[in-house]
Amino acid sequence: MLDQVVIRNLTVFKQAEISFSPGLNVIVGENGSGKSHLLKAIYALIATSAQEGLKAQGDLPTKAVLQKAFADKLIGVLRPESLGRIVRRKQGRDRCEVELCFQDSSLNTKVSWATNSKSDVQIEQLPVQWQEKSPVFLPTREVLSQYHWLPQLYRTAHVDIEENIVDLCDLLGALALKGPREKGIAQLVAPLEAAMGGKVLLDQNGRFYLNIPGSGKMEISLVAEGLRKLAMVARLISTGSLLDKGYLFWDEPEANLNPKLIRLVATLLMDLSHHGIQVIVASHSFFLLKELDLLSRQKDQAIHYIGLSEGEEGATVQQVGTLAELDNLIKVDADIK
Repeated sequence: MLDQVVIRNLTVFKQAEISFSPGLNVIVGENGSGKSHLLKAIYALIATSAQEGLKAQGDLPTKAVLQKAFADKLIGVLRPESLGRIVRRKQGRDRCEVELCFQDSSLNTKVSWATNSKSDVQIEQLPVQWQEKSPVFLPTREVLSQYHWLPQLYRTAHVDIEENIVDLCDLLGALALKGPREKGIAQLVAPLEAAMGGKVLLDQNGRFYLNIPGSGKMEISLVAEGLRKLAMVARLISTGSLLDKGYLFWDEPEANLNPKLIRLVATLLMDLSHHGIQVIVASHSFFLLKELDLLSRQKDQAIHYIGLSEGEEGATVQQVGTLAELDNLIKVDADIK
């Protein structure tokens, strides 16, 4: 589990120390406050460790391997022209630093790079162990309808696709789990399948369908986009990517979602965190925040809120245990009026 992130000069952040709970964490802020940049930077470093660990075949992390891998992943996920472009903008040169601190200190990681860096990072603290499980990053839009062509295109042509989306496709294509864990999977997936009206299927040609009882298979591209987002989560649960341990980063779950499904998504986030997934969500939806607040009190399940606001010296951070304590909640509320 991730305990803390310490950042300096990352895009809109001058300096920040952000703590995370092992359960549900909600980053709240207006557009431009740094929510997505924060999610992507954390994801990129954790994903690099997990993916390189699979290649290592038992070898421990080394600077020689991770120095390039961290840089490539940060560029692939955040899509700057060079690493220096994601250093906070100011006159003169400076350095960006990102430090991840975990409950298991052997995973602790710290990297830095300069304004003039093209594609290289300095490893200030090398993790001693690899991450056990690949994190999941859910973007604002679904990708099931692009699954059959997107990864292949990314790997064979120069296209401007965020690498976290390609990573997500790889996880969506994994085989569904069978055996003792099927009961737990069924319990988590059942509400999603009820909302979708069927089960998610992946055929031999690499295309996703929604199998609707009594109606047969429907191409996933013909399903409403909000339901396709639920279908992604259902698939990730069934393959084990979102089952026990691991991390879920979800950027604006409410995007393109029917308001009637907001409560279902809020319940899903609470359930996943209860089942051992560390959930980190970025949102500026007042409706989602209110649903989470209500469920938190009903279930007596704590939520850690991280409020981001724009300031003259960069983004400011507030960390509280209840929604009512958030200073920028009024701004978020104003967006719907």
